[in-house]
Amino acid sequence: MPLDPQVLALRARRAEAGTPPLYTLTLDQARAADLAAVQAAGGTPEPVHSVTELEVPGPGGSLAMRLHRPHGGARLPALVYLFGGGWTLGSLDTCDAICRRLANAAGCVTVSIGYRRAPEHPYPAAVQDCYAGTAWLAEHAAELGLDPDRIAIGGDSAGGNLAAAVTLLARRAGGPALRHQLLVYPNTAYRADTASVRESEDPLLFNRHSVDWYWSHYLKVEADGDDPLASPLRADDLSGLPPATVITAEYDPLRDEGEAYAAALTAAGVPVLARRYDGMVHGFFAMAGTLDSGRAAQDWAARRLRAAFGTGEPE
Repeated sequence: MPLDPQVLALRARRAEAGTPPLYTLTLDQARAADLAAVQAAGGTPEPVHSVTELEVPGPGGSLAMRLHRPHGGARLPALVYLFGGGWTLGSLDTCDAICRRLANAAGCVTVSIGYRRAPEHPYPAAVQDCYAGTAWLAEHAAELGLDPDRIAIGGDSAGGNLAAAVTLLARRAGGPALRHQLLVYPNTAYRADTASVRESEDPLLFNRHSVDWYWSHYLKVEADGDDPLASPLRADDLSGLPPATVITAEYDPLRDEGEAYAAALTAAGVPVLARRYDGMVHGFFAMAGTLDSGRAAQDWAARRLRAAFGTGEPE
């Protein structure tokens, strides 16, 4: 399909405004521009029953954690949602609108973790933080009014990469038990030489140069890119991981590696449902206030989570 008309309109607005690619900016400029763009495209954040800010112990110091609760019920399921931004940009505020909407639509508490970012804290700091935060949440679920047996993990882009890595670490460590993984256009392989990477050149959209820029910040040494906790697609064994929902976009350099990971999970016996959104670009999931397909993808993710938590019909 051609680019969706709503994406074309978004691209035209960027061209008219002379919006520079994030990878041409300083780190501080890129972080500010990324947050502003995400908040502008995400729409008005939905109200939720309550928002709780916590500080929990992490391997490099305290970790910020934000919980969005859809209503006052007890023993609610929980989704740990890890923000994107190439391990370099992004924050709890970046994923706030997504977390609010998924909390309401999936009927679960969404929990975001303020993991350490690169290049100040290169790989594996973010993975370690996300695993530690998830393990802490599982251990303290009951006192937080959560069901420890119904915890899922997810994220978009680098957040999807980190979510996949946490499932690998949880399997290795024997816990915490995770009910589901929601992987939204995840990075799964360093230096992936795929058609979707090679075709992505548009400077007004997330492209292959964006991908390279993020990896250059994340990895301290290139050899780390071969570690399955950085490149989950390179794991020797994917069996026994949580059932997965994988979302990809047609015009995204990460499309092929996301779909390859879904296929690899399936081959390893992991139940997977994958859906590609035609005409869409990287980042569309966070643009529910601008792109109809972004809202539709969030709705589908919520239905998948309800099914995983046992509060909705399976698909």
